[in-house]
Amino acid sequence: MSTSIVLDTCVFISALRSRQGASFKLLSVIDDEKIDLYLSVPLILEYEAVAKRMSRTIGLTHSDIEDIIDYLCSIGKHRQVHFLWRPNLKDPGDDFVLELAVESECDYIVTHNVKDFMGSEKFQVEVLTPQKFLRMIGEIL
Repeated sequence: MSTSIVLDTCVFISALRSRQGASFKLLSVIDDEKIDLYLSVPLILEYEAVAKRMSRTIGLTHSDIEDIIDYLCSIGKHRQVHFLWRPNLKDPGDDFVLELAVESECDYIVTHNVKDFMGSEKFQVEVLTPQKFLRMIGEIL
């Protein structure tokens, strides 16, 4: 049985910035049968906008970023959010991530900003860091 997740933008960017951390490891195992990655158009657009804005500092071309996002789109499960649960989180800019998780009936939101998602538990969505998520699925000890 697979575990369903929504990957917050900070984890995506962290994975692009360094090959050393848990974010990169998570991105490298995301196509595993153990994980179902859920995506929406707004989330993909945010991934792209932030990554391209930081492309020089992360050492990737816009084409590289587009290729990585295309790959995520090819393995991810796409959802359109039909019901907005706003406002719900401390940062209104994070609400669309929670809404995607709720719409997709995801188990987890994976983020470095766990505190930003306080309140997601009332939707039965747990919030974990990449390291805790990888440990939970047996990818790191």
